[in-house]
Amino acid sequence: MAQTVTELRNEIRVAVGRFEREESAAFTKEDLAAICDAVGYEIDTSGRLPPKAEMRAGILWKIGALEDDNAEEAPSSFRKDELKAIETAVQ
Repeated sequence: MAQTVTELRNEIRVAVGRFEREESAAFTKEDLAAICDAVGYEIDTSGRLPPKAEMRAGILWKIGALEDDNAEEAPSSFRKDELKAIETAVQ
């Protein structure tokens, strides 16, 4: 059976040391920061976390889904195929 988007998100959360969510929920800034760390995208964590779009773009760039880490090119949320690629990268 194919995985749902919620299942993929939860598998990614667990792989990066975050907790699963029972309901479907987008990644929080903390989730995205943990994913950035897992895929090797460095962010400045000394102050506030960067915007979600910036972290999504960096993650997609690191997994090869974008040519650079331009936040304007990043989608407002990850598509299912992107989640599958992220899951593979963080395992």
